[in-house]
Amino acid sequence: MSAATYGETPLAGLPEAVTICEVGPRDGLQNESTVLPVGVKAEFVARLVDAGHTVVETTSFVHPEWVPQLADAEALLGALTPAEGVRHPVLVPNERGLDRALDLGVRDIAVFGSATETFAKRNLNRTVAVSLEMFAPVVGRAREAGLAVRAYLSMCFGDPWEGEVPVARVVDVATRMMALGCTELSLGDTIGVATPGRVVALLDALVAAGVPVERVAVHFHDTYGQALANTLAALHRGVTTVDASAGGLGGCPYAGSATGNLATEDLLWQLEGLGIRTGVDLRKMVDTSVWLAKELGRPSPSRTVAALAG
Repeated sequence: MSAATYGETPLAGLPEAVTICEVGPRDGLQNESTVLPVGVKAEFVARLVDAGHTVVETTSFVHPEWVPQLADAEALLGALTPAEGVRHPVLVPNERGLDRALDLGVRDIAVFGSATETFAKRNLNRTVAVSLEMFAPVVGRAREAGLAVRAYLSMCFGDPWEGEVPVARVVDVATRMMALGCTELSLGDTIGVATPGRVVALLDALVAAGVPVERVAVHFHDTYGQALANTLAALHRGVTTVDASAGGLGGCPYAGSATGNLATEDLLWQLEGLGIRTGVDLRKMVDTSVWLAKELGRPSPSRTVAALAG
């Protein structure tokens, strides 16, 4: 069963197709206390590819003490069977991480910045300005090597220590990150406090500042149940790339109030009902999340998984 079973009813002003950036293997798992074996992670990635995903954020080259779940990055990448047309971006925090990625033939990387000073210091142990200086050679070398570079920008709507984050501040940091040469910008609602009006205001301000909406992705957490509403608002503004995590896995180890990501299955249910193409099979995603929940020893928080799992 899928949303299409009950009929597709498009809305005017929405894109015909959306690319889902599946972040389950990296952002989804990084906050899990149960460290999964490499073989399970490799099967997870393979299942996501089999479901139709063409962008699967696979792992991170952060120091293992920071995120123990992702300490096996090299082993995981070595265990994967490349599939035609599928991208496997990895998170790279610095030049050392870039060296590791290049040695393994990685073709897509991401850097992770913050719109607020407090989170930058807690997550990167640097100010926003110093973190951008750290990213500059990473992005420059990656682009020279022909890699795509995604710029994650966290705390775009609210910060647990600083409160509401002004749109102007987000635009300032975002444009500076893109000026480094990044090919895509992912706007993160790290603690899930965004509402549709704030989403529209930020997207409009970014476009006015010269960031093409075609290069913008959205990354919503569902703390207050607003992730799907925020996504729909972003789609109405021309966004066509949406980050989501299988089964709604995720959080942030450096922001305790950050709950799970937007569940891929919940997003698929909405997009299918709107007649928007993704190329991803909902039934296979539900089966994957049920399987992964057993491996983690806890149920999936996705409402669509719960509804269809039987």
